[in-house]
Amino acid sequence: MFNRFKETLSGFKEALSFKIQEKVSQADGEIGPKKDLTPEEEEPPAAQIEAGGAAASIDQEAAQAQAAVLDALGAEAETVKPKNRFSLLEKAKSLVFEQEVILEEKDLEEPMWALEMALLESDVALPVAEEIVKEVKADLVGAKKKIGANTGQLAENALRNALLNLLSRNYLDFDECIQKAQKPVKILFVGVNGTGKTTSIAKVARYLMDRNYSVVLAAGDTFRAGAIEQLEVHGNKLGLKVVKHKTGGDPAAVIFDAIEYAKAHNKDVVLADTAGRLHTNINLMDQMKKIVRVTKPDLLIFVDEAIAGNDAVERARLFNESVPIGGSILTKTDADAKGGSAISIAYITGKPVLFLGVGQTYPDLVKFEPHWLVDRLMGESEA
Repeated sequence: MFNRFKETLSGFKEALSFKIQEKVSQADGEIGPKKDLTPEEEEPPAAQIEAGGAAASIDQEAAQAQAAVLDALGAEAETVKPKNRFSLLEKAKSLVFEQEVILEEKDLEEPMWALEMALLESDVALPVAEEIVKEVKADLVGAKKKIGANTGQLAENALRNALLNLLSRNYLDFDECIQKAQKPVKILFVGVNGTGKTTSIAKVARYLMDRNYSVVLAAGDTFRAGAIEQLEVHGNKLGLKVVKHKTGGDPAAVIFDAIEYAKAHNKDVVLADTAGRLHTNINLMDQMKKIVRVTKPDLLIFVDEAIAGNDAVERARLFNESVPIGGSILTKTDADAKGGSAISIAYITGKPVLFLGVGQTYPDLVKFEPHWLVDRLMGESEA
C-alpha cells in the first residue's frame, strides 16, 4: 500500500542530504583547517618542563584569545547585518562547538522542489502539495543537523509533522458523531457510478452493527434494478430491513419511507443509497438537492476510489459545491500505490475522510485516523 509514495520521497531525502553535505564542506572551508606548527614553533619538551607553572598562564592567554575572537565575531554580527537570518557567530559556534550545521532558507530550495515534484507524482493536488511544502520548509529552516546524523530521518520527521497537521485539521470522529446524534441518524451516500458506493453502505452497516446499533437500508438508487437487488443481497446477508420502491420511483420518497420505518421501529441508523451521478448531469444533481431537502440527512457521505487520484479529488470538490458533503469514504485504498487522493480530499473539500476501504469483505473498512494513514504513507507500518 502506498509504495509509490514511499519511493518518490527518496528524491527529497537525497536532495536534502546532498545540500547538508555541501553545507558542511563549505563551513569547513570558511573556518579553515587547523594550522600545523613548524618544529621551530613547537616548544621542546625540556622547555615545557622548565616553564612549569607558566602553563596555566599560557592556557589563560589562549582562552582570552579565543574569547576575543568570539567577541570580534559577535561585534561583526552586530554591525554587519547578514543577508541570512543566522549570524556568522551562531553558525561558527554551532559547527565548531556543537558539530552541527544550521539549515537556512537558501539551503532548502532544491530539496523543497524535489519534495513538491514527489508529491505531485503521487497524485497530491497542487494546492495541497504547496501547503505541505510550506509546512516542511517552516519546520526545517533553523533546524540544526548534527554532523553524521541521519539526514533521511530529519526529512521524514518534517514531512510526517506536516502530513499529520494537514490530515488532522478537519478530523471527525464518526463513532462520536453517531453516538451524539438524535436517532434515527440519517446518512446519505453519494458519488459517481462504479466506485463501490453500495458495498461501502453494507460495510458501514456491518461496522455499526458491530457497535450494537440497529440499521435500516434504503434503496434510493431507483434508476437501476440491479442496484436495488444488490442492496437486497447485502441486506439479506446482514439480516437487515431494506426499504425499496419499484424501479423508476422517486428516490426521495423511498428514503423518506425508510426514515419513517426507522422511527416506528426504534432503529438507530438509516443508510440510504442513491443513484451514481456525474456532477455535470444537471438534472440528477437537482434531484440530489431535492433528496437532501426532503430527507434532511444528518450526514452526507461522498464515496470514490482512492486509485482515481486527482479525479476523485476534483469530483469531491464539485459534489461538495452542489450538495455540501459531511465526509468521504475512499474505496480500494489497498490498491492505491500513490496515496495522493487520501491526502488531498479532506484539504480540498474542508471535510474529513471518514473511512478507507481496504478489501472486499465487510470487515475491510478502516476508520480513518491520521496516524494510521501517515504510518503507511511513510512505510513505517503495514499491519
